Parts: sequence; C-alpha cells; structure tokens
Amino acid sequence: MTPPPALPTLIETIRALVGRRGCMRFSRTVSVLSVTAVVTALGMGTPSSAEVQPTGISVENGVTQPVFAYSEAIQEVVYVETPMDSDGDGSNDLIAMDIIRPAETESGVKIPTIMEASPYYGRSSQPPPDRTRGFPGWWDEYFVPRGYAIAQVEMQGTGRSFGCPTTGGPEDTISIKAAVDWLNGRARGFYADGSEAVAGWSTGNVGMQGVSYVGTLPNAVATEGVPGLRTVVPIAAISDWYSYANDQGVAWASWGTRYTEYLANYVSVGRSAPGSASAPACESRIEALGDAEQAGDSDFTPFWQDRSYLPDANKIKTGKTSVFMVHGMTDYNVKTMHFANLWYEVAKRQMPRKIWIHRGAHSNPTSFRNAEWQSVMHRWMDHWLYDVDNGVMDEPMADIQRPDGSWETHSSWPDASTSAVSLSFGPATGEVAGTLSADATTGNPTQSFVDQIESQAVKVGDPSEARPGRLVYVTPPLTEELRLSGTPSLDVRMSTNATGALLSAMVVDYGEGPTVTVAGKEPLELVQEPCQPEDLVNLTGCATPVEVTEAITPQRVLAWGHVNAQNMPDLRRSDDLTPGKKYQVRWNTLPTEHVIPAGHRIGLVLTGNYNADPGQVRPARDQVSVGSEITIDLNGSKLTLPVVNGTDGLRF
Repeated sequence: MTPPPALPTLIETIRALVGRRGCMRFSRTVSVLSVTAVVTALGMGTPSSAEVQPTGISVENGVTQPVFAYSEAIQEVVYVETPMDSDGDGSNDLIAMDIIRPAETESGVKIPTIMEASPYYGRSSQPPPDRTRGFPGWWDEYFVPRGYAIAQVEMQGTGRSFGCPTTGGPEDTISIKAAVDWLNGRARGFYADGSEAVAGWSTGNVGMQGVSYVGTLPNAVATEGVPGLRTVVPIAAISDWYSYANDQGVAWASWGTRYTEYLANYVSVGRSAPGSASAPACESRIEALGDAEQAGDSDFTPFWQDRSYLPDANKIKTGKTSVFMVHGMTDYNVKTMHFANLWYEVAKRQMPRKIWIHRGAHSNPTSFRNAEWQSVMHRWMDHWLYDVDNGVMDEPMADIQRPDGSWETHSSWPDASTSAVSLSFGPATGEVAGTLSADATTGNPTQSFVDQIESQAVKVGDPSEARPGRLVYVTPPLTEELRLSGTPSLDVRMSTNATGALLSAMVVDYGEGPTVTVAGKEPLELVQEPCQPEDLVNLTGCATPVEVTEAITPQRVLAWGHVNAQNMPDLRRSDDLTPGKKYQVRWNTLPTEHVIPAGHRIGLVLTGNYNADPGQVRPARDQVSVGSEITIDLNGSKLTLPVVNGTDGLRF
C-alpha cells in the first residue's frame, strides 16, 4: 500500500492548486475523489436488506430510523478554503474537517450534517493528513445510521488547520463559517492529494453543537446569519468574551490579564499544520492578543467589541437559525450571564428556541440526563434538519432542574409572569445589620464598609453580625415561597475616600437548607470522553456522571456580580473617582433561577474585593480600593429582583 503523503507534501500540493490568495489553477468541475475508510462493524445501525432504504431516510413515530449501515460509512478529510490569511503567509487559510457519512451518499442520497467545531482537536495525537482522527462522541454512532453526516472541524491555527488562533476573534468565526459554506456549495474544499472536494451529497442543512469553547463557535457562526445553518446547540457556551475574562470593569483573577494569549497558545499546542514555517508568525500574533487585552485594563475596548456576539444576535433570525441552549446555574467557568444575555436577545426577536437550565457546573447533559438528552436531540435535529413534524416545538420551552435533582417544565424562561420588584436599603435594626423593604427609605441614612479581601463564606455569614468588610440587608421572613427567574440588578449611590472602588453584590437565601454542589469538568475532558456501542445501548451518555454532594447550610448564594465604579457609566473608559464625591453606580449580578422557601429571608451582601471561588476577582486598578472606606447612601440605593408574579409573589 502506498503510504499517505507527508504533511509538507500536502501543504505544497494544496497551496500550489489553490494559489496565492485563492486563485484557482484548475477547473472547479474536478470530480469528487472520496477518501474512504471502512470502520469496524459496531453491531448497530445495520438493518436487514428489507429495511434499508438507499434512496432516503425512514421516519417512524416522528423520528428517523437507523436504516444506514454504520459499518459501511465513508470517512474522509476535507481541507476547506477560507477567505482569510490569519498567519500572514500570503495564502488563504485551509481548515481541516473530518467527515463520516452513510455510504449511500455516494449513490445520490442527500443528507444534512451535524457539525462539531473545536479548537481542541489538536491537543491529541495527529493522524495522517488523509485520515480522520476518529469520532469519540456518541453523535456518529447514533446519527449516521439515521441519515446524517457528522463533521468535526478544526478551528484555524489548531490541529491540521492553517492560520493562527485568535481566542474569540473574527478569525474563529470565519474559519468555521467556511465549513458551513462548503456544505452549501459556497466555498472550495480539497482532499489531501490536492483533488477538489465537492459536497454533492449535502442538502446544505447544518446543525452545530458543542460544549464550552466548542459550544461558543456555534454562537459565533449563528450571529453571522449564515444560510443553511438551521440550528445551533450551544452548551455552557460563551456569548461575549469580555464577560468571560471580566465582570463590568473587573478582571477575574483566575484568568489573569493575558488570558486570550494563554488560550491561543493552549489550543495551538500539538498542531501538525502549518508547521514550523508559520510558527513564528503565529507566536507574534498570539503575543499581540495578550498585549491588546492587557492594555485595555478591563475596559470594554475595540479588542473586546470584536469578540462579542451579542450585537449581532439579530443575524440569528436573518439566518433562520433555531437555538437550543443548555447551561448550569453553578457554572463558574462560563458564567450564567453568557446564556442569559444571548437568550434575552433571541427571545426579544421571537426566534425559535428551547432551553435546559440545570443545577450543575461546567458540564454536558450526557453527564446527568443522558437518555432524555439523546431523545430530545434526535427529535430536534430531525425537525430542523429534515423538517420532520414531530411536535418537538410544541413541547414546553424550558426544562429547569431544582437543587434536589428534580426537573420541571415551563412555557418560557424567564417565567412569563416575572416582573421587576425593587427593594430599598434600610438601616440596621436590633436583629439584622440592615433591611430590605418595598417601602422607600426616609431621611439620609448612610452606612460604610472597609474594602478588605476575605472569602465569600466570610462575606455572606450570619447577617445579624456587623462586620467591617461588608454591609448586609435582609427582608423579613417570607410567608410564602418565592421564585426568582431572571437577572437581579443593583442601583447604588456611593462615595469613597479613594480614587477607585470595586463593588461586589451577592443575593443570598438566608435560612437553613440543603446546599448542593455539582462538580464541573475541564473543557478538554468534555470533548475527549470516548463513546462505545454499549454506551448507546445502555444510554450511559458516553460520559462519566458528574459528582454531586449535599450539605445543610444556613445560607446559599443565589447570584453575584461585581463592578468597577471607575467604569461607570461607560465600560469603554475608566476615570479616577473624586474622593468624597457621590456617584450612582448600576450593575447586574449573574442571572438566577431559584425557589426560596417560606420562612427564609432574602439577603443582599455589599462588599468590595474578595478572592475565593466562585467569585474570584482581581483588585481594581492597582488595588486602589483595597483598604479604602466606601459609604452607601441608603435612600439612593435599591436591589431589583426578577420575581415570578411580581409584588404578588413577594410576601413577608
């Protein structure tokens, strides 16, 4: 057998054919030359000859049936040309895409594609340029027999793809969009031998899914309004890279000040293309990411504007793309503002959508609700990629998991009856440090705290204790349970004796009850968990179940958020504060979805810096606020909560 071409030969051959800046040197009518690999028979998705329908799919009970033999599926590697040159070498970047599809697609059967685009594939060992790296998840074993292609796309500058990674930059989007375009006949592709690859088997319908960065890329492409991208399933995904590294003017200490540079270096490790020739070019470009991030000092600079998908959310509707979001309420990696802020934009435009909100951390539904996930994904993809009328869009829009592990269904999220309820800050009484009340505060009372770094546990401790490093405000005990559904916000009038001030707020459920902790997973772990045939049969989800622990505690933090007062009212700039001058500072906490039992109190903790997970933050602006005194005007300050049934839902 002739050995596969070495990588330098691949690069030279393809680039000779593509030419500089994409000038073709041969006819686009070159026939498809498939690189096939007969995979090991898995004993599933191999129907009898009477069941096989080589001319198309079979649909029963509203879902596609496994009529195509997985053991005969075609595997191939295609290098898709992009319209960019991110490494500055004078040639358009080529993006590697592994594909597995039913053999019948060589005989005229046309099928849609489920795509997983990732920056992490290159972290594993590299296969030869004309061989796929394998398909570790459950999607291929399950969906290929049902008439789908599965595509794994390697983001620019990672794995076998050309170019340089830019951590959320426009280049990320362009590289993956090119793969969708190729499946729709709008971009060119090549095999490792240099022959042209044409997706004549593709209907053009594409669904993208993934977790973490892999789920972020669907958000990126969807907000470009790409025709053919029928649905995206972003799980624990980023919607705005500024908010991943910062919180309203405050950098997350755990990410450092050059996170984009770190991550670009991380995902480019182990790459087999473009090789040593382009490595120096990428090194300087990656270093420039860190320089640009650090120069902004947590301001919302043009660097971050280029990495936000929220301003272009309207293009999701333009592209006629549906959205199925999944996020954990205790995800402290990709925090909950990411799903909520994009969800609000999608909901505002009445786009077709569905959401799962679970109690867990940074994880995949296969780790905690695998059978239901497989079922709903089957119906979802059938509906959006094959136009099967199976009722999936008639089901409740939102599935919400409670701390005890139970699930509820709701017609919307936030709840349709949610409205904003504002609570004013009141002075200390005999039993608590301060009060929260629907009644306006009279007079001109003030309270002060000293900005000192303590753990979150210390900050939210017993609200009856006065502590110098915080202020606490609580409601009377609730007479009925209360449900919060949405994003709380703060509006605080403050002054300080320093030139800077970092303000942190925590919404707390005060009352003895269970606190559930669900372990998360590392991004690389989420994309590398293998799947075996028995995993599908036994519905294991092809993932290790997440660890869940429970303890009885006197309080639970429901939401938290930070702001640098130097950035108010404009995150795009920061200015020193004038000591003693009063400022009105407004900011949001993370969104919440929580039921507070009757007898408990709603609490608000106001403080400055703190350095314990989950709210680990960096002191603001060279620590100018640490050790300073911050004074709050109570009659100019309020907490606004998203309460189901509004004021009727808040009783004490």
